[in-house]
Amino acid sequence: MRVRTKILVVEDDASILELICMNLEAAGYETVAIGDGLEAEKYLHGCGEECIALALVDVMLPGKDGFALMEDFQKAKIPLIYLTAKDDVISKVHGLKSGAEDYIVKPFEVLELLVRIENVLKRTGRSRQKIQIRDVVIDLKEHSVTKAGVKVALKPLEYELLVTLASSKNVAFSREELLNQIWGCEYMGETRTVDVHIGQLRKKLEFHDVIRTISKTGYRLEDSL
Repeated sequence: MRVRTKILVVEDDASILELICMNLEAAGYETVAIGDGLEAEKYLHGCGEECIALALVDVMLPGKDGFALMEDFQKAKIPLIYLTAKDDVISKVHGLKSGAEDYIVKPFEVLELLVRIENVLKRTGRSRQKIQIRDVVIDLKEHSVTKAGVKVALKPLEYELLVTLASSKNVAFSREELLNQIWGCEYMGETRTVDVHIGQLRKKLEFHDVIRTISKTGYRLEDSL
């Protein structure tokens, strides 16, 4: 049985709430969805860091706003990222100084949200220690990969590419995004470099039907949850 990292999402716009949860679950997380500030406060009284790794919280909520909820999250020892349309500097400074791990302004790209979530989970010591795709296990602490219990030798960039794709399962990455994230924005080579490394991963891990090519875009690692 796989244990998935659980994220609490507090957002009063039902369509945004559904979209965020759908993308998080596609990426391999478990979600708890709440649409009201007072409901979130009630939930936190019976919960804590043992069951929730991270919270994504809107600022403008009915019942009790996101800023007012900060004390409740701190008591529950749950790190928080604000997701809000309030893009003024005063709100950003207030949110971060009050204890938020990050402050993301709507609208935002899903990939940016996933990367920021991973960064906060790592920084707070709540990141996933292992990622499993079929019979392949990525040990993030040991920086090792095994297939059916047998260690697979990957080059450093192959490993980083695999972790990037596996950390955001079922999410499509463009070749440019992968280059920027793994090789760095100053890399001057061709996007074909990504194709070559993808080919090696498919061969070494027998992932020909797992790492999918997205026409005119890039790649996506597909894994049923």
